[in-house]
Amino acid sequence: MAPAIQFELSQPPTDAVSSLKFAPGSPTLLLVSSWDKHVYLYDTQDQEAGGKLIEKYEHRAPVLDVCFGTDDNEAFTAGMDWQVKRINLKTGEQTVLSTHGAPVKSVVYSKEHSLLISASWDSTLHFHDLKDLSRGPTMITLPAKPHSLSITASKLVVAMSSRLVYIYQLQATAMLASQANGAAAELKPWQQRESSLKFMTRAVACMPNDDGYATSSIEGRVAVEWFDPSAESQARKYAFKCHRQPDPEGDGTDIVYPVNALAFHPIHGTFASGGGDGVVALWDAVAKRRIRQYQKYPASVAAVSFSSDGKYLAIGVCPGFENGQEDYTGEGATHVYIRELGETEAKGKGAK
Repeated sequence: MAPAIQFELSQPPTDAVSSLKFAPGSPTLLLVSSWDKHVYLYDTQDQEAGGKLIEKYEHRAPVLDVCFGTDDNEAFTAGMDWQVKRINLKTGEQTVLSTHGAPVKSVVYSKEHSLLISASWDSTLHFHDLKDLSRGPTMITLPAKPHSLSITASKLVVAMSSRLVYIYQLQATAMLASQANGAAAELKPWQQRESSLKFMTRAVACMPNDDGYATSSIEGRVAVEWFDPSAESQARKYAFKCHRQPDPEGDGTDIVYPVNALAFHPIHGTFASGGGDGVVALWDAVAKRRIRQYQKYPASVAAVSFSSDGKYLAIGVCPGFENGQEDYTGEGATHVYIRELGETEAKGKGAK
């Protein structure tokens, strides 16, 4: 097996990375959103040259999230300027799909239901029926501020403050979006849960096989849960400590870091976590084991993403806000790494 290769993109964003996503069709097309008010599209194929910056798409304010749409030429963004936008990556044309009442934190696209879902700090979700945008988005009010969204083929998971987690059936949300004609609507979640982690949720990521999800907190922990509400399935949920480093004072205590990012491998169903300690680790959710931990990156890991074929892992690195700087800047300290995975690198080990 050839040794694992890692390289750095040569023209990274000039400020903190908020999100990165590989294209659904190409394993070497990567979108990166940044606090520098731009979205970047890279072709990561040429490793020697550090990838190629294909295009930059300017926004009015920092971009907090980005995702691809129906194909490799369509993207959606979540902006600090309260806007949800659609971008034609070929022409650069930007269309505002909806405006929230506060910054938009997350966007996710469901190809199965032609739905774009955005979550804002105004404590609402907007459902955009992409088959008919003339109707405008359907709005659902949440009980708390959403921090992270993730979807499977059939479900949407919303992780909020106050440790709340709502799970929606996408079929129900798609029907609502097609009938509500852009109005506010009531939709009870399929399940309401309280996070099994005691501290604020930072990220949520769903298993690609639609069985469950992982959440992470600001206090160096990850929880794994299953959707099936039966007592038997719920008894399988567990949480574990991670992204902690021994205190250099040497008094035996750990410095605890936030777990900022989670992403599941599309084929093996294992997952990666990225922390404020600059570490990325791979985990086997079913066997409850760590598969490997990579050497430390130069700053906090802000985002991670696997390519659609599972052969690459993108890692966004920038100084973390937990480092206590008064006047934060990610300029010159923001990096995007692409790691080419060996064939069995992200494969689970099986139960002990």
